[in-house]
Amino acid sequence: MQARGYPAAGEIGPTGAPAQVSVILPVHDAEPWLDECLGSILQQDFEGSMELSIFNDASKDKSMTIIEKWKKKLEGSGILMVIGGHDSPSPRGVGYSKNQAIAQSSGSYLCFLDADDVMMPQRVRLQHEAALRHPKSIIGCQVTREPPNSTERYTRWINQLAPDQLLTQVFTSNGPTVIMPTWFCSRAWFAHVGPFDEGGRGVPEDLLFFYEHLRKGGGVVRVDQSLLLYRYHPGAATHSVLETTIWAHRVRFLEERALPHWPTFTIWNAGRQGRRLYRSLTAGSRRKVAAFCDVDENKIRKGFYCYEDSQERPKPRIPVLHFRAARPPFVICVKLDLTAGVFEDNLRSLNLQEGRDFLHFS
Repeated sequence: MQARGYPAAGEIGPTGAPAQVSVILPVHDAEPWLDECLGSILQQDFEGSMELSIFNDASKDKSMTIIEKWKKKLEGSGILMVIGGHDSPSPRGVGYSKNQAIAQSSGSYLCFLDADDVMMPQRVRLQHEAALRHPKSIIGCQVTREPPNSTERYTRWINQLAPDQLLTQVFTSNGPTVIMPTWFCSRAWFAHVGPFDEGGRGVPEDLLFFYEHLRKGGGVVRVDQSLLLYRYHPGAATHSVLETTIWAHRVRFLEERALPHWPTFTIWNAGRQGRRLYRSLTAGSRRKVAAFCDVDENKIRKGFYCYEDSQERPKPRIPVLHFRAARPPFVICVKLDLTAGVFEDNLRSLNLQEGRDFLHFS
């Protein structure tokens, strides 16, 4: 529902000329962070034309007052602002808001930004340059976390993945290998893949879009500079998505994209996470599991895992082997960066190739 005072979707600025880059900014009750966020747009050193497309998703705080205050500053610096939104009693969600902000924007390239984050001055310029070289890719970047120690393992993963791991580590619980608030892509590619799922609160719209992007043959590229201050706080939308929801999407994507290439495979971890993955697979995928492997002598000594809930008779009994006795390929259900390097050393000792011989799932 379009609220009074908001332009219709697709309206562009008074010059009628499309911008080169549209910054896509969904806003819902972002008062504490908006000044810093909008100020970072003003500081961009990109020399092309740029617009800011804001969609206000039923904010009840002073977000709109702050936006109106910044409109004069930004437009005075040559950055067109397009402001849409609604004032319904309840928000429609991040996916809907991003879709609306894109629909009302004009740029050939889309730079996604969350209202609680801050862009470094070179972000739009460097990601635009990368997008020109990689027209069918999502371009991400490294980030600086705020507060600095809030998610140390996750931040290391975001910033340190090797280029090939941006495609091989897409099944992990961390989600997209370049995080949504750093995304930059062409409008044409977004239109080919999208739009975002509009299911609202509890839907991982970024993960679902990322998976569809990969299905369509899209690439993943990261600019190896920290171009975003990425804020962590309890009110972040990501906290509204249940782990079980994300788990189900990840398992289905693993079965769709990876397991068809392997006649059999080994689950690395005979503990809780490995068994959970086994139980979550379809019957056809479960039949491909040749073994579990582990380093725990107690699990190995028992010799097998029996799937008690199976309707099959006899019930499946899956061997449990030492990792050196197991055969690749492996689906690894061991959390990275949690064993003081022991697991990583064990994996390296096998001289395997990620993607071909193993995939990380945890």
